[in-house]
Amino acid sequence: MKVNRDEYTRDISFKNIYTNKAVKKGLELASSNGALFGASATVVFSALRPLSIMCTPKTDKENRKIAAAKSITSSLINFLLMLGISVPLAASIKKIDNNPKKYLKQETIEKLKEKGKEITDSKGYIFATQLFKLGIASVVAIPKAIMTAGGMPYIVDAFSSRNKSNNENVSFKGISDKTAERLGKTLNSKKMVKFADKYKNSNFPMHINAITDTVATLTFMFEANRSKKIENERKKALLYNAGISTGLSIAGGYTIDKLLEKPTERFIEKYKKINKGEKNIEKQIQGIKIAKPFLILGTIYYVLIPLISTFLAERADKSQ
Repeated sequence: MKVNRDEYTRDISFKNIYTNKAVKKGLELASSNGALFGASATVVFSALRPLSIMCTPKTDKENRKIAAAKSITSSLINFLLMLGISVPLAASIKKIDNNPKKYLKQETIEKLKEKGKEITDSKGYIFATQLFKLGIASVVAIPKAIMTAGGMPYIVDAFSSRNKSNNENVSFKGISDKTAERLGKTLNSKKMVKFADKYKNSNFPMHINAITDTVATLTFMFEANRSKKIENERKKALLYNAGISTGLSIAGGYTIDKLLEKPTERFIEKYKKINKGEKNIEKQIQGIKIAKPFLILGTIYYVLIPLISTFLAERADKSQ
């Protein structure tokens, strides 16, 4: 029987995705700390965005430079903030995962737990805890945007000179067990249980990402517009760029997410079959669902859109 070598090679490579240890660790990180996973993915994608921006045809070099500076500043600040805030928060939620009876009322456990599953694998509980894990990014979006607008001029200067600057090391203290207790009280509230039960089957990872991006962009535009460190003749193009990028990213993200709905379901079913009996299989499945919107939005926002938004932003600026 004749074997198509290229097809065989592709099949082997694709199967590696299901069994690769690094992929599994990444999915577990997405499940346990989606905010940090997203921030890490952003850093990787952000390395590509400035290249896309700087390659935009028929646009002013300075406008490309300031747009690229905004991308770099935003991703680095986001990663540092997420590292400092999300890690201890995720550790506190893990305490609840490991001992639900200590932090949750029996009534809460009964309502959130699905028949035949552990509470940590039940949709209601996953939804409620992921609101904290992913929601922290929305809370951090405002200070991140303010810091981005403030720090961006310095990145622009770095593009124009070879002067090296010293970075200060930021240290963060862990959150005590009291945080887990406070989170437990929130999870025990009847409103939270009802909310989790109602929206547990929703596309909440994508919704939270969209809200976070919208809040961050609006805050950045406000701060950048009133900044005295950003040249006035560059502001409009920068603001248009930020607004167009986020708008296209969210619209495109929801469209592609919907198109990938059935392929993702098939991927998950095959993943379950290949990794049947593995200890962290449910956590990895959660990770796939959490990672999906980050990867979709990251690809759109950092690779595809920069060329479009930078081009359109300059055209909108010149039309004024």
